[in-house]
Amino acid sequence: MSNIEVNLQVAKELGILPEEFELIKKYLNREPNFTELSIYSVMWSEHASYKNSIKWLKTLPREGKHIMVEAGKENAGLVDVGGGVACAFKIESHNHPCAVEPFQGAATGVGGINRDVFTMGARPVAQLNSLRFGNIENDRTKWHIKGVVKGIGHYGNAFGVPVLGGEVFFDESYNTNPLVNAMSVGLMQKEDMISAVAKGKGNPVFIVGSSTGKDGIHGATFASADITENSANDIPSIQVGDPFQEKLLLEATLELNQIGAIIGMQDMGAAGIICSTSEMSEKGQSGMIIHLDQVPLRQTDMAPWEILLSESQERMLVVGKKGRENDIKAIFDKWDLNCVQIGEVINDDRLEFYWHGEKVAEVPASTLVLGGGAPVYDREYSEPAYFKEYQKFEIQSVPEPKDLKSVAKRLISNPNIASKRWVYEQYDTMVRTNNMTTNAPSDAGIINIKGTDRALAMTVDCNARYVHANPEIGTQIAVSEAARNIVCSGGEPSAITNCLNFGNPYSPEVYWQFVGAIKGMGTACKMFGTPVTGGNVSFYNQTTIAGHVEPVFPTPTIGMIGTMSKENIMSLSFKKKGHVIFLIGMSQNDIASSQYLVSEHQIKASPEPYFNLNEEFLMQEAVKGLIKRKLVHSAHDVSDGGLFTCLIESAMVNNLGFDITTDAEIRKDAFLFGEAQGRVVVTVSESHENDFIDYMRTQAAPFVILGHVTKQEIRVDDISFGFISDYKSLYDNALENKLNSK
Repeated sequence: MSNIEVNLQVAKELGILPEEFELIKKYLNREPNFTELSIYSVMWSEHASYKNSIKWLKTLPREGKHIMVEAGKENAGLVDVGGGVACAFKIESHNHPCAVEPFQGAATGVGGINRDVFTMGARPVAQLNSLRFGNIENDRTKWHIKGVVKGIGHYGNAFGVPVLGGEVFFDESYNTNPLVNAMSVGLMQKEDMISAVAKGKGNPVFIVGSSTGKDGIHGATFASADITENSANDIPSIQVGDPFQEKLLLEATLELNQIGAIIGMQDMGAAGIICSTSEMSEKGQSGMIIHLDQVPLRQTDMAPWEILLSESQERMLVVGKKGRENDIKAIFDKWDLNCVQIGEVINDDRLEFYWHGEKVAEVPASTLVLGGGAPVYDREYSEPAYFKEYQKFEIQSVPEPKDLKSVAKRLISNPNIASKRWVYEQYDTMVRTNNMTTNAPSDAGIINIKGTDRALAMTVDCNARYVHANPEIGTQIAVSEAARNIVCSGGEPSAITNCLNFGNPYSPEVYWQFVGAIKGMGTACKMFGTPVTGGNVSFYNQTTIAGHVEPVFPTPTIGMIGTMSKENIMSLSFKKKGHVIFLIGMSQNDIASSQYLVSEHQIKASPEPYFNLNEEFLMQEAVKGLIKRKLVHSAHDVSDGGLFTCLIESAMVNNLGFDITTDAEIRKDAFLFGEAQGRVVVTVSESHENDFIDYMRTQAAPFVILGHVTKQEIRVDDISFGFISDYKSLYDNALENKLNSK
């Protein structure tokens, strides 16, 4: 076999397509060696290059009045939140590592997303997460969720950032491939932003933080392939995290930023050294000479290509100013961290890597990265057969239950509806004393911006069942729900980050879901004025077992932030017996894609629930005005579980009840448990009722009186559904009982 044939075979084993191999040869004007092939394999993987998604991502709205950094230009999005303060935020996935090693996969996901934020000069102040697991009855699902939650708590608690919110969802589509999406939010003074750039001939290049080991090698490639029965054998692709080391790295890098000695800095996440050196160089239209034998190692038997590709955690690449080397080293010495000069910047578009004086690889930096020479594909897509089948669903085919009280209690006990207390009690939610929703829960998490009259609201949202039913409308709903949560909390939606979790992009049906989701996201973001600041694409979230491919539900998770005045903070809880309960937005004779339809009737084939984007926007505008005018005492959106769940969640906080009347024109199960969108429940004191009605008559959003808050009893159409204490017990303990059952 010739050298060319050997190289082609190696390229194939590394995930490089034949046409990509030919492109590499064209860029290098020669045959690549193994180290160079390894470089291209990780940098041209989907995880690093977005080669199968970038065409559609570029169609998303990126400009807005608060945007400070265009999507994809830095490690995280950056928006102006007023008063000279900027917010850096981003969401990313760690799905594949968590599928085979839940604890470390989740822990390092938290660590990586925090580094993306503080490498820009911002101090992380909040975390959120969106978690998807398989059938909760399965032992493997219980192993996944226990490991993931423990990993998130272990890293986040030790690092010292509160978890402000999140979501947990169970469905059989995630049995083998769970989704673990982590979001980090940081605050900084606007002038303190650090760019991920390398420029200036002769400027020193440092690797700082932890030593480099073999963990995580080819992790980006691992994340760009299906999960199979043999994926557990890829444990070297799973990184190992040290949160205490990251805490030191945070303090050292923020201190470093204050002395004016650095040009740029970037986290070493996916693809490690090669990713940081190539992306920083390309951005600065420069290159680097790097001596890999200078990199501090944890293991002595590492080859140059392993050092280049290692994804060992808690490391940064820093480009300093020439002449300030000692100042830079002094700070890292103070924090007892590695700080070793491994190279220097050059003016040419090339990366040269040396091992004890011998050149082991030379590649043009621009050919490696997104927006440079990395390939971009336009994939075919086609509507799957199930889509039209789902549209055939008719509510008349579903019998209405005779005992709605029993249904209500089962629904409140459903793991997708019930309290996630078992999860969040393992997280530190109070560290740094910034959390403003601990004792007054709201639809979004709220962080105090100390020393100002401002606060920051944040949420993560996506109902993947809706997206599966209709990717375009389902993703519009995900953006709308995120905005609704911000608005109900008293905030103004500002911008989003997204984590796009899909199956294999080479499947036309999967890619159809992806394209539809992007179209829907763009439409909704334009409506709400929430541009996309960046995020993460995670393909290959599926498993192949005995030749059968099982993709997860398409899950475009939306992370949204909003700005607000502290005086407008609104909680979701009922406050007082006698307050009047109003519904803003209209209920519909609709149970499509509801948890009720799936769990009570075992019907999965139905379209998305009722949704109208214009109506949603007008409803949210009305709620904003009510909160600003101090006309309501609570606001809570109707989402998973429908109106009854919304009312129970509002009542439980202060152990109150409610007495409501249903709409005679709508089936009772649809009225109580349907998930038609565009609705918010508010409570109004009797003294404000006339002012409330007068204001709402000036708005385009419909509204209706539901009933009133009671002392403890739950009544529907003058029939007792029991007492709030019974529902609270079911709601609080259902998830823990399921996880501890044999």
